[in-house]
Amino acid sequence: MVRRALLLVLLAGLCALALAAGQKWLAIAKDDLHDPQSPAVGVLQEPAEALGALSALAPDAVGNQVRWVRALDQGAIQPRTNILPETKVNLRTTEVLLVNTAHLGMVKFPHRQHTAWLDCSNCHGNGLFEQKAGATKIGMLRVLAGEKCGLCHGAVAFPLTECDRCHSVQRGSPEHAAFNGALVREGVTK
Repeated sequence: MVRRALLLVLLAGLCALALAAGQKWLAIAKDDLHDPQSPAVGVLQEPAEALGALSALAPDAVGNQVRWVRALDQGAIQPRTNILPETKVNLRTTEVLLVNTAHLGMVKFPHRQHTAWLDCSNCHGNGLFEQKAGATKIGMLRVLAGEKCGLCHGAVAFPLTECDRCHSVQRGSPEHAAFNGALVREGVTK
């Protein structure tokens, strides 16, 4: 639980820094996100320093203005694989297809993009997601309420307004056919 809290604080900090960076690179004490009276203001890295080379960080037009996974894939960032030395990193490449999406495109959940940042225990084993494909009831109301995927998306990861980033697989498309009727497949490694 402490690890998860530390990770969420770290990710929230990254999001806040990127949000503050936006187009103006406001100082943390003046960004209207942080309490200027907090002692943390003097400890946190300023956005201009942290994200000064924004062009190297795969810019985005929404959310915190950075496509973090693309920046990772391009080698522009090299995050720590763990905070605690005893944490074993388990990079997964399986992709899970979420098919109960009503009239929207189906969701292809890519483990690689998530396990590059998070240990499996952050999502599995704590009641957030079952480890069996199709076993967890998700639903957009829960996501919009900040549960399940919404715990990070909309807070740390790209915002929920970017529907097609998740709902990206159209029924009957070649991408859908590549799952061969299954809900899980081995994904592509980078």
